Order: sequence, then C-alpha cells, then structure tokens
Amino acid sequence: MKRTTLAIFATLLTMASTSFAATQAANAATVAPTLQISATIQKAVSLTLATGATGGISHCTVTPNGGAPDYKMDFGTVDALGINNGNCNKFAPVTPGTTNAIYWTDFQVTPVFTSHQTFGASTVTAYVSTDFAAPNNLAIVDTGVAAAVPAGAGSFALMSTAAATPDSIGASGVVSGTALTRFIGVAVKPLNSASTSYASQSATVTFTLTVQ
Repeated sequence: MKRTTLAIFATLLTMASTSFAATQAANAATVAPTLQISATIQKAVSLTLATGATGGISHCTVTPNGGAPDYKMDFGTVDALGINNGNCNKFAPVTPGTTNAIYWTDFQVTPVFTSHQTFGASTVTAYVSTDFAAPNNLAIVDTGVAAAVPAGAGSFALMSTAAATPDSIGASGVVSGTALTRFIGVAVKPLNSASTSYASQSATVTFTLTVQ
C-alpha cells in the first residue's frame, strides 16, 4: 500500500511541474513561453516633388508648404518680351509681340508604392487644377514625359486644364522610388488688356500617381 501511495504522489508531482511548463517551471533550468504576433498589411502610396538637379541650368526651388498647396514654386518677375530674367531659365519669344516668352525650370517627382499586387502599368499625370486669373496672360506649360533639357520654346506645350485628360508626366511603368526629372514653365502671352494685373499671380497643378 505504501509503495502504491508513493507512486501516485510522484505522478502528481510530475503533472504539476509540466502543467505550467510554457511560462514557469519548478526544479528546472529552462522555460519557453510563446508569443503570437499579428499585423494587418495595407497598400501605401506616396508622390513627392523636389527641386531639380539637372546640370547646366538654373533651378526654381520647390518648397514644401505643409498642405493646401503641398508645394510652392516662384518664377519671379516675368514679361512677354523676355527682358526680365526671372528666377530660373527663359526662352525669349521667337517673334516678339506675337509669340510667348517661356520661363522654365526642371523639377523632380518621385513615386513610391508598396505592397501592391499589380504595379507594372503605374503612371504619373498632371493637370492645371486652378488656372491663372483672367485675362490669362500667363499659362502653365510643360514638356510631358521628356527628360532631356528643352532646346527651345517649341519644346513646351500648354498643360491640360482638364482632370479627365491630364498630361502624362511618367509613362506606364514608372518605378517605385525612382525620381523622374521633368520640365515645367510659365508662358507669358503678349496680350494687352485693361484688366491686366501686375501683382503676383498663381495657378495650381495637381499631380496624380496611379498604381495599376
């Protein structure tokens, strides 16, 4: 009877020492608790602008504004004859008094996207979401997807003012994390009007990254 009682007692001790083996153990040198970690991943996108770095030209500074608008750029004092130098580069009108003077700069736009299942046809577009005020002596121009330094005023075209038909800034297949160098400018038209304003004017360009 004593032997049977001792055997049962020893078995109970063994069970007690293993029942809590995951977090604590008596008369042992090792314990091994486990932790389950969970997280829910989401897709993420980012599109940032920065001052250009193309060699041999002047750069209008892209300044972060903290929102509404997100960035600002100032071309300085301009005129339709190309007399003023502005803050960066200029092309004088081909025919003074008839064609536009173009004040322009390079800039960089960097798309970043993560955790997307499809992304090979991703694009960056831009359009003028708020145009200069009437009489519209000024207009936003760009060179689209061209990355080469523009050779003259003819390299620029009016930027779209329609959200439905924006200009392509980064053609299908833009690479995440790769900065794109592009060129944008202000066309100064040789118009005369009683409503011409000589104060600083502004327009807003909206850039869109679409991952697909």
